[in-house]
Amino acid sequence: MGILDFLTGEFIDVIHWVDDSRDTMVWRFEREGHAIKYGAKLTVREGQAAVFVHEGQIADVFGPGLYMLETNNMPILTTLQHWDHGFRSPFKSEIYFINTTRFNDLKWGTKNPVIARDPEFGPVRLRAFGTYSMRVADPARFIAEIVGTDGEFTADEISFQIRNVIVQEFSRVIASAGIPVLDMAANTRDLGTIIARAIDPVVAAYGLSIPEFYIENISLPEAVEAVLDKRTSMGIIGDLHGYMNFNAAEGLAMPGSGVGAAVGAGLGLGIGQQMVQGQLQGPWGQRAAAPQALPQTGGVALPPPVPTVEKVWHVAVNGVATGPYGRGHLGRMAAEGGLTRETLVWTPGQDGWKPADEIAELAQLFTIQPPPPPPGA
Repeated sequence: MGILDFLTGEFIDVIHWVDDSRDTMVWRFEREGHAIKYGAKLTVREGQAAVFVHEGQIADVFGPGLYMLETNNMPILTTLQHWDHGFRSPFKSEIYFINTTRFNDLKWGTKNPVIARDPEFGPVRLRAFGTYSMRVADPARFIAEIVGTDGEFTADEISFQIRNVIVQEFSRVIASAGIPVLDMAANTRDLGTIIARAIDPVVAAYGLSIPEFYIENISLPEAVEAVLDKRTSMGIIGDLHGYMNFNAAEGLAMPGSGVGAAVGAGLGLGIGQQMVQGQLQGPWGQRAAAPQALPQTGGVALPPPVPTVEKVWHVAVNGVATGPYGRGHLGRMAAEGGLTRETLVWTPGQDGWKPADEIAELAQLFTIQPPPPPPGA
């Protein structure tokens, strides 16, 4: 074998990297069984950087361009001129190619809710998500701090750590920003700028930068969002008093059971009193026209009679609360056998469930007997 064949087999003349992937950040030039030839051509393309590692130490970083690996542009290579070793360099040298382009559309999000203090709603739990872009700003630092001797390093291997940094800074900024929850949607751009500025020193220690950072959404728990929707509906209705009356009436119209039925009965009593006032004021809170004249008795004006509110009762049937029923309805139930002296009943303001026979108003239903039917009936 001639000397030229030996040189061709043992040394590499052209060193370059063409990236055909979309997520590779670092690629080590394959050199197993080879040494880097003195005077070899190193091609670094746009969007790349090359880090030369000699004897385990970073010797130099090359930007885009064509380089001849010679002593005049890289003094460290003088140690490779060992012709007395038969053209075999005893030194280990490696070249790592770094992708310096932006890695876009990387996702971030809060795995757990972030607790913040809202000036209007008090403590609230917030979730957020968005996107960001990342790039290698300092190739040498990135190799030393993150990559090490990894021959192929992808964006997925560092994105999880970056997400943790983002969520940490997001939680800190949101907790101290003092921006009301209802105004956060209008301030996502400013919040994103503040968070990106807070992240920069942390990721810079990795040799990275975050050129773009976006908050796509900040959301509240579903229960809080439902309350906000209800509040918005009230605002659309315009008359809050009338809207509350309407909602309470709808709740009474629906059959209830258990605690819900008891709460509904309490609302029913309150709405009954409001309906009495509503009759005096007119529909939807508008005061009715004053009467032209009050009844006269001996020249003294008498006030109009105050209407009374009939009690409503709930009846326990097979362990389920039914109702509410008026006294007349209970009378029909007693006549048909659906209500007995031992049947448990409850009305708003009463201390627990009691047998109907212990309620004076209802005990009368069992003592009034109908007269005998006429003959021949």
